Amino acid sequence: MSLKLEEMCSGLGFPEGPVAMDDGSLLFVDIKEQTLLRLSEDGKVSVVAEIPGGPNGIAIGPDGAAYVCNNGGVYSFVPYGPEQITVPAPIRPNYKGGSVHRVDLDTGEVTQLYDSYDGKRLIAPDDIVFDTSGGFWFTDTGIQDEESTRYGGLYYATIDGKSLTKAATIPMPNGVGLSPDGKTVYVSDTVYGRLWAMEITAPGKVKPGPLPGMPGNVVQTLPGYQWLDSLKVEKDGRVCVGTLFTGGITVFNLDGTTEHVEIPDLFTTNMCFGGSDMRDLWITASSTGKIYKTRWPRPGLKLVYSA
Repeated sequence: MSLKLEEMCSGLGFPEGPVAMDDGSLLFVDIKEQTLLRLSEDGKVSVVAEIPGGPNGIAIGPDGAAYVCNNGGVYSFVPYGPEQITVPAPIRPNYKGGSVHRVDLDTGEVTQLYDSYDGKRLIAPDDIVFDTSGGFWFTDTGIQDEESTRYGGLYYATIDGKSLTKAATIPMPNGVGLSPDGKTVYVSDTVYGRLWAMEITAPGKVKPGPLPGMPGNVVQTLPGYQWLDSLKVEKDGRVCVGTLFTGGITVFNLDGTTEHVEIPDLFTTNMCFGGSDMRDLWITASSTGKIYKTRWPRPGLKLVYSA
């Protein structure tokens, strides 16, 4: 598949978490600059809110507010290679732990909802999706360095800040999304290049995988050195995942086959569907600080809430 990409903006630090808005604008974060931003249809970028740490994934809730995962500054950003692209590095001088926030899109007011579970600080919340009951699933990415890996997890929470449940332990969970029927939650496992599918048995509960240590069933594991980032689901159930190092979007068919769609950015982190037919695709080309827009051959899954 070859896409005709239109560059919508450039000069960003490290964009992520795109959400197509009802008025045609795009809501997104700049992790490096620690801001929640809006890209208008005329190409202007404005600041919605300052979010110290590392704002990451975004989802619109039932109240029309933006719910933002914050990785807490788990990455620093450094120039790399002859083209001096921006890449995340495991340097954490200001890291204190992650959190989840609510942002009022009218006022820019930021309210922290969660920063710990069972007495321990969240590691680095990354991606988020709402279900039809008004609660949200989010991933808490683990930490990996030269000597150890601290596993992350999949969580379920309510918007009142009063209920947080851990559904599964996953090595390096990143993207999260729901199947069209709402019965399956998908999670991308970054450094393993693996997509998990977990059967939802109740809000915040999933059926364990068939073997010890498996949080669910494996849709597919990519060959070679490919990392998986955030994801979105198509209307027909295919799962599209931002893919790092091979630079693009990997489409996971539910029979386990995959298709790689090349994007000119080593860290193609995320995408979102929008437009009247849900075939407009916005792509965060993070290491080059750009956002692209294109037409996708199939409609994306319409999210439960929008604003």
